Amino acid sequence: MDWIQKAERLRKLPPYLFMEIDRLKAEVQAKGVDIIDLGVGDPDLPTPPHILKRLNEAALDPKNHRYPSYSGMNDFRTAVSSWYQRRFGVTLDPAKEVVTLIGSKEGIAHFPLAFLDPEDLALVSSPGYPVYHIGTLFAGGQSIFLPLRKENHFLPDLAQIPQEVASRSKILFINYPNNPTAAVADRAFFEEVIRFAKEHQVIVCHDAAYSEIAYDGYRPMSFLELPGAKEVGIEFHSLSKTYNMTGWRIGFAVGNAELISGLSQIKSNIDSGAPQAIQWAGIEALDGPQDCLTEINAIYQKRRDLMVSGLRKIGLKVEPPKATFYLWIEVPPGYTSTRTTAHLLEQTGIVTTPGNGFGEPGEGYFRISLTMPEDRLEEAVARLSQAGF
Repeated sequence: MDWIQKAERLRKLPPYLFMEIDRLKAEVQAKGVDIIDLGVGDPDLPTPPHILKRLNEAALDPKNHRYPSYSGMNDFRTAVSSWYQRRFGVTLDPAKEVVTLIGSKEGIAHFPLAFLDPEDLALVSSPGYPVYHIGTLFAGGQSIFLPLRKENHFLPDLAQIPQEVASRSKILFINYPNNPTAAVADRAFFEEVIRFAKEHQVIVCHDAAYSEIAYDGYRPMSFLELPGAKEVGIEFHSLSKTYNMTGWRIGFAVGNAELISGLSQIKSNIDSGAPQAIQWAGIEALDGPQDCLTEINAIYQKRRDLMVSGLRKIGLKVEPPKATFYLWIEVPPGYTSTRTTAHLLEQTGIVTTPGNGFGEPGEGYFRISLTMPEDRLEEAVARLSQAGF
């Protein structure tokens, strides 16, 4: 029916990151090639047993079969505030400074609806998680992309933002530890962010989904640890990566009470809250034994070391990340990001993600996820050595 047209907001969307990859992947699979998919950041490890036990128990309780609270159970929000105190030394009011999310992606996507009017500007790190730009677009705002460059340790250079842009901007999206670059941020950077936010009256949205996936004794910090952060910002967290709960869709946002209130108001008009049984599983994850995290990170660190060593042996440039389960790799000389990923898929059956798919400044890189068993990563290294770069 030619009279049916998608809304302008959908027509403005950039091409779906994995669409062309999926097409090429299907073509290669049709030839009978054994595909090793290192493109998606979806943990292959199962949810820890004690969390699943609590989920099963809660699912059988009729009290959890009805509508949940829009902002989340008080027990879950209290567990979040207690975890923040233990982990980061940050004090939160569970009633006003915590909101439960159906995964952090949902909260990040909805947040601009609460604080952006049409034509307002959002400062979006690039390369970056696409939902920062998409949430801005859906709210009618305009994204101003801040390039993340190797020479600046993949941190945005806030001093380079023109005064007229900074003065019109309403939101700044940052993400550390970072997807896709695996970069990390230190206290000095977050202090600079707070100064910038106060000077220009910009809301800081910090995506901290990877704060618990870290190696070699490194412990990522929370943006909210710094004085003044709660005055200007909100931090998004997910249980997906930390506890291998991507399929359960549970996360939370914490920080400034007015920002939490605005996000909660949007959510109360759009969704009916996270299922209570899953919130009980989240409580068990946060309050229960944490030795599973040590085991999970040890597995990822072993995978990291295996892949970094193998990639370097075949001449590819990559730094071992301090956090996240991603490798951000420079493309071989004479190749683009897209040509590299297409070449690897067609010649070796390995799926990777082109860096420019996360934003134009990602050109010259490709991303590998460590969410595959060690034997498959060993096979990937063997195939990569035959890639013919």
